[in-house]
Amino acid sequence: MGPVSGPVSVPGPVRRLRAPLGTLAAVVAAFAYVGAVDPNEPGHYPVCPLLDLTGLYCPACGGLRSAYAVAHGDPVTAAGANLLAVVGYVAFALFWAAWTVRAARGRPTAGPRPRAVHWWALGGLLLAFTVVRNLPFGAGLSP
Repeated sequence: MGPVSGPVSVPGPVRRLRAPLGTLAAVVAAFAYVGAVDPNEPGHYPVCPLLDLTGLYCPACGGLRSAYAVAHGDPVTAAGANLLAVVGYVAFALFWAAWTVRAARGRPTAGPRPRAVHWWALGGLLLAFTVVRNLPFGAGLSP
């Protein structure tokens, strides 16, 4: 009886980097799509239901225009469309970089898990951003 061979193994570094690089590919594809299909022209994307029904800006309003500006290398316009989205893009880039470095070095990639207080703080930030951008003194945060 001959030797039993298992599935073909993928080299360690390649296997470890599959998830971070796959995530990066998905994000780059999403930004490429938004960069190619201008959200400033009506009819390409659905309207925000909250804005359409109430006239109020949700925390994501302007997010596509912000992503479009980032895809075109214009961070000032991106921040003007949705400052919180730009902060989110930067936070994602930092977390992704840390994840990738840890994966490349073969270290555990699961960092500290967010606790309930972190989720409540994020929810409070989103609520505060939404309220402020809909008030007259927060007009600078409106898309």
